[in-house]
Amino acid sequence: MSPALEAVLAKAGLQVTPDEFLSLVADAAKRLAPPHPDPAGYFTPDQREALTEAGLDLSPHRTEDDQPRARTVVAHAVLRDSAMTVAEAARQLGVDTSRIRHRLGVGRLVGWKDRGAWRLPAWQFAGNGVLPGLEAVLAAVPNDQPALVVAGFMTTDQEDLLVENERMSPRDWLLAGGDPRRVADLATRLGTPA
Repeated sequence: MSPALEAVLAKAGLQVTPDEFLSLVADAAKRLAPPHPDPAGYFTPDQREALTEAGLDLSPHRTEDDQPRARTVVAHAVLRDSAMTVAEAARQLGVDTSRIRHRLGVGRLVGWKDRGAWRLPAWQFAGNGVLPGLEAVLAAVPNDQPALVVAGFMTTDQEDLLVENERMSPRDWLLAGGDPRRVADLATRLGTPA
């Protein structure tokens, strides 16, 4: 395997061998989208007409579309690999696994089921606790937003979160003691047109 890939994985702090990482990427690619999707095929003729009139491009896959898809596959693989199990999260927070499951059930932690087991994205943890203001932010996230979208939002610099004219990610904003209501307000807009 490539020493360069090993170095990138180590630098990113991913506890996975290059072969395991590539397997995760291949698995994510299969699950995220078929290799050559035809979006129009998912809709009835009336739905296609309405969506096309609304400005959506339902044309078949083009090779120039592969770069964004590849980025999504890699982001999904990294999100999955860096996520914690219920037991790992319980150890980090110093609580019983039942408390973690309860927090997941009531929306005080975010996670997804992977082959029947919960996975909890690492961005929501800080030291031996959870991110300050996490509960308020998660309460504002629309229910239809997938873990990858929420992770992307929480870890991407936002133009509305400025400290000394520098953009901050919602995660960094909260870690710095910023008002969780500002992040929650931004989170309510996830999945809506800009």
